[in-house]
Amino acid sequence: VRAYAVSVLERADDEELQCYLLQLVQALRFERTDKSRLSQFLVQRSLRNIELASFLRWFVAVELHDPAYAKRFYSTYEFLEENMIKLTAGVNGEEDGFKMWQSLVRQTELTAQLCSIMRDVRNVRGNTQKKIEKLRQLLSGLLSELTYFDEPIRSPLAPSVLITGIVPSESSIFKSALHPLRLTFRTANGGQSKVIFKKGDDIRQDQLVVQMVSLMDRLLKLENLDLHLTPYKVLATGQDEGMLEFIPSRSLAQILSDHRSIISYLQKFHPDEHGPFGITATCLETFIKSCAGYSVITYILGIGDRHLDNLLLRDDGRLFHVDFGFILGRDPKPFPPPMKLCKEMVEAMGGAESQYYTRFKSYCCEAYNILRKSSNLILNLFHLMAGSNIPDIASDPEKGILKLQEKFRLDLDDEACIHFFQDLINESVSALFPQMVETIHRWAQYWR
Repeated sequence: VRAYAVSVLERADDEELQCYLLQLVQALRFERTDKSRLSQFLVQRSLRNIELASFLRWFVAVELHDPAYAKRFYSTYEFLEENMIKLTAGVNGEEDGFKMWQSLVRQTELTAQLCSIMRDVRNVRGNTQKKIEKLRQLLSGLLSELTYFDEPIRSPLAPSVLITGIVPSESSIFKSALHPLRLTFRTANGGQSKVIFKKGDDIRQDQLVVQMVSLMDRLLKLENLDLHLTPYKVLATGQDEGMLEFIPSRSLAQILSDHRSIISYLQKFHPDEHGPFGITATCLETFIKSCAGYSVITYILGIGDRHLDNLLLRDDGRLFHVDFGFILGRDPKPFPPPMKLCKEMVEAMGGAESQYYTRFKSYCCEAYNILRKSSNLILNLFHLMAGSNIPDIASDPEKGILKLQEKFRLDLDDEACIHFFQDLINESVSALFPQMVETIHRWAQYWR
């Protein structure tokens, strides 16, 4: 049966395989032997595609910290290394296997250096500005080899991109307890790649959620529904460290304090006196679609702890969520509303009576029904994560997966689901505006 399952997987192209790679690595826990058919398949496919190889190596390396399964993951790691080193240089000027493997190992050396920089920077007394000065001083002085690498390194987040060094003047530190680094790398083609490096936070849960957002984005696009989602890249490089792609954007908290409303912020970037609310129709449409996409996805995945600081808006009107420390219905705040919609989002659509808000609701229902068709795939991917060390799954995998299954309302047909979902949105939204009923009042406190 296992061999047959692997033979079915062999039909997937590399892009699809990458969609499920995280779960397939977790599935190694359930195999009978260390050198299973699944392990051999993953290594074989990775030898043909350096991107897959890079991600496979990281996913396996992170699991080496798991005492129960370290030996099994190490055996796949070794298998990948042995086989890659044997590869001979290709006729099209491809590197030989030894060089390819070295290029992957250098990613780990880079993250180790970033960890030591973080330690030094955290030990600096004083405010964030002092820490930023120390960071730039380190990059220009003692660690100047990080400013220009001897040889380009494949970016851990996007292995097809070669990075050649860090730009000290454009690297900074976020004001937050863990002082994450914001680094700008030069790329070999003359561009730039901006990343956030965090140490002290378990990024594996974020990595899983963002992978689900990418997968759902793909499923929606297959049905010709592009909701302008922002599946930024995330890679855990250890149990408590990792890299995230930096997307230029502002939090709703920042926007509201500087501009009073989302609309007046968008008017600054996309003014159109003949357009709706004085902004271009395209920009408003992008905003509405992205709000709908994330409303449905955060509902299905039960994403908690939403506030105006982890809702970000890009200049083109795309809204997206970050920071997924609470999933599958867990939430540090009491009485979370089922839909994570804030009042300012509805106001930017012209309020609950406007045509744009009606359009938002119809996108939500359409997306919900498309994703319900793939509920089996999504539930199976979560089942494969049941043995992982991701906090909100590990605590009670059965309960978490049941909660996820309930969200798909598989007992209803598409028609009934549209009514169900519309009621859900209406309840959550009426909670945001003054006509107060008791449960609604409790939900309304959520955004305070």
